Amino acid sequence: MIWIIAGESSGDLYGARLAQDIRKVRPQAKIAGMGGVKMKSAGVEILVDSSELGVIGLIEVLGSIFKFIGIMLYLVREAKRQRPDAVVLIDYPGFNIRFAKRLKKAGIPVVWYISPQVWVWRKSNIPKLAHYCTKMMVIFPFEVDVYKGSGLDVEFVGHPLVEIVQERRDPALMRDPNRLLLLPGSRRSETKRLLFPMLETVALLKRRHPELKFTIATPREKVYNDVRNDLGEFVMKHPDSVLPEIDVVCGKTAECLQTCTAGLAASGTVTVECAIAGLPLVVAYRLNPVTFLCARIIIRRLFRNAFTMPNIILNRRVFEEFLQFQVVPQDLADAVDRILPAGERRAQVDADMKEMVHEISGGVKGAGMNAALAVLSVADSSTR
Repeated sequence: MIWIIAGESSGDLYGARLAQDIRKVRPQAKIAGMGGVKMKSAGVEILVDSSELGVIGLIEVLGSIFKFIGIMLYLVREAKRQRPDAVVLIDYPGFNIRFAKRLKKAGIPVVWYISPQVWVWRKSNIPKLAHYCTKMMVIFPFEVDVYKGSGLDVEFVGHPLVEIVQERRDPALMRDPNRLLLLPGSRRSETKRLLFPMLETVALLKRRHPELKFTIATPREKVYNDVRNDLGEFVMKHPDSVLPEIDVVCGKTAECLQTCTAGLAASGTVTVECAIAGLPLVVAYRLNPVTFLCARIIIRRLFRNAFTMPNIILNRRVFEEFLQFQVVPQDLADAVDRILPAGERRAQVDADMKEMVHEISGGVKGAGMNAALAVLSVADSSTR
């Protein structure tokens, strides 16, 4: 038996793909774990539904602490009872590092998939990961060097999104050069802080480019409903703002990445997804003010480098990015202008996105199969 533990929407997507690839190699494999709709659809037995567990920031986590403790205790009990041959932990470090510690004590092999961003946030976690994990599967080439000298078995398998995005591409879909995509996030904490400045940006862009049309893509129904409510609230609070008609769609993000000409997005996995799909972005992010103050030293470090993954991967500015107080509608609108079809940065961004895809691809076998084979190798070793 193999467990897969995913705590947010991106992990759910990767977990589903991993389960499918494991079964390509071993159709009879029994797979269970924590995940959402996608993992359930992939045939994973869901022990804990993680659909609404993707919280970010100190304040948000504190508000859910007892829920997380209850989930942790339940999963530890079940792991000791079921004795899976391997447990795959997908990103989600706040929860998964603590879970990995308990699995290590129970003598259950841990495979970590999608490394935490220890090169930025907490290098002190590297020795912990090396101690708790049997294997680390990384999706960015530079991450192998991050763990050098730790003693941890690290393998670059490639980014699963490359295959996922390429396989779902519909050749019949064409880009509308006049449609801009808004991606305000998959968590309530993100949409609450980003949607209003995005809408103000939309109003500015519409005045500059009357031909522009706008779509907001949401990943699931709850986010869709939140965004619809926020749109109504924005209109009430800004009666003088001439907000154009905006289409709000649910569960159609993949299609929108192919049909829009550029985007304005929250930072996160979606920035890599957009780069693979060839959609130029402007990226924005805001944290809870208390979280931002607590993390101000790390945030300053990020300012000197980057917080958007395509920029980190290529070590240069691929997508313009705006953090916290930098999220100003005027500046966002100017940045969007630069990546529209006639914009001054458009050609360079297109070239950079193609280079990024090449860097993170999984070679001949593909990222998904590389990961599946690595997990099965650990699981097989534990049963010998």
